[in-house]
Amino acid sequence: MGISNKSRKCRWSSVYCNCGGGKLIKAIIFDFDGVLVESVDVKTEAFAQMFKDKGQEIVSKVVEYHLAHGGVSRFEKFKYFYKNFLKEELSEVKLKDLCDKFSDIVVNRVVSAPWVKGAKEFLENYKDKYDFFIASGTPENEIREIVKQRQISSFFRAVYGSPETKDQITARILSNYKLNPIEVLFVGDAPSDLKAARTNGIRFIARVNSCGYNPFNDVDFPIIHDLEKLADVISKLTLKG
Repeated sequence: MGISNKSRKCRWSSVYCNCGGGKLIKAIIFDFDGVLVESVDVKTEAFAQMFKDKGQEIVSKVVEYHLAHGGVSRFEKFKYFYKNFLKEELSEVKLKDLCDKFSDIVVNRVVSAPWVKGAKEFLENYKDKYDFFIASGTPENEIREIVKQRQISSFFRAVYGSPETKDQITARILSNYKLNPIEVLFVGDAPSDLKAARTNGIRFIARVNSCGYNPFNDVDFPIIHDLEKLADVISKLTLKG
């Protein structure tokens, strides 16, 4: 995305834009795991369980890669694990079997996982002020089923998942709903979320669990530990720098 001479860097913003400050947020794109629901550990434990027969060294590598690449689909992670850690061929049939097994392990646990503090309240209190979307690395049919089972579908204009990347999902949301990028915010917890925001010219807030892994370095955007103060942080995005 080009930057004109009139562009300025918005206060708290992770991207350059032509907004000149003061633009109100009208839509918010949320990642799901680790942003709305405390379910990152569910996925971490599932990957560890699936590779435990390969030895602790492989499990450690799998977990480390998974945590460092939040938001990347399980399809891509399994391919990476087999190619780089196990040095084994991975057929399409085997890949599907792995993904199905992973779903069997995690779905019910994600459905019953606790909310990130303040997340449910924010959705309830601001559903009429903002258009809410989900952009997840979870397979699209699975994340939609999870949202349905948690009985929160009514909060969201749309729910999207893999195989599309976060970049592609974000672009589709902007296009399908004719949203101005400078009036859209992405709340995520992974570098793939930040990349999606920057690629599409929208603002970004990172949720990093105070007791968890922090994948962000040299940040130029707000970091929050839960969603209790999200409304206050969003209000700062509309201030003129």
